[in-house]
Amino acid sequence: MNIGIYGGSFNPVHFGHVGLAKWVIEHTDLDEVWLLVSPNNPLKPAGILAPEEERLAAVREAIKDIPGLVASDFEFGLPRPSYTANTLRALQKAYPEHEFTLLIGEDNLAIFDHWREYEYILENFRIFVYPRHGSETSRPACIQKARNITFLADAPYFDVSSTQIREKAIRN
Repeated sequence: MNIGIYGGSFNPVHFGHVGLAKWVIEHTDLDEVWLLVSPNNPLKPAGILAPEEERLAAVREAIKDIPGLVASDFEFGLPRPSYTANTLRALQKAYPEHEFTLLIGEDNLAIFDHWREYEYILENFRIFVYPRHGSETSRPACIQKARNITFLADAPYFDVSSTQIREKAIRN
């Protein structure tokens, strides 16, 4: 099976996350997209995350009726912080019958050379990149040579972020 790994804090999950995952299932060769709830992100400040079990339950609820989408707590059992390279290694070991494709936003691609072991990821996995406004021109040099990156140029743009939702909730 071809599995897309869509990792994130999902703090909170929103229609953009779900809409993109659904679009990827419908428009690529992936059989499933696993929304991998991250217990913590080493590139984000500590203390802003809702409890991981609450975030996982919210993702499960958001995708419950959508074929091909799976809510995953796989990273909950891995050492923390959660580094994508380590997660991908553990997924390959746990599911050797699957091929994994990493799904990231263009904003993450702009800082990809800051990720731990990004070279390993580039050498061993396909990467699907979805558009994020404001990130189009800032691509690190490591990406220029990569052959396994697919830009999902036709993917819909969802003008929402978890940060915006949290900030609005605080104001209200």
